[in-house]
Amino acid sequence: MTFKSFLVAGAVLGGLGAALIGSTVPSQAKGCIKGALVGGVAGHYAGHHGLLGAAGGCVAGRHLANQAARKKQLEENNRQTPTTPPPAQPQPMQPAQ
Repeated sequence: MTFKSFLVAGAVLGGLGAALIGSTVPSQAKGCIKGALVGGVAGHYAGHHGLLGAAGGCVAGRHLANQAARKKQLEENNRQTPTTPPPAQPQPMQPAQ
């Protein structure tokens, strides 16, 4: 890879990243973008399989984001659950002597 093609690839990725960050539409693919970028770079350097790496990175990033969301939801649910003990059962009356 020549220096010129490296600069062009960096400019394209930078522009894509700026466009994705600047978009105002909420994303439902948390983790996919970051995973795709990392996977694409890793796939490229592992044998010029950038698209395969990007697809795999997207899947892995999405999975990790879902795990983190579930963990966060569990922690929030545990914080909201009251920790008060159940009310005590009334004791039977003892006959007076």
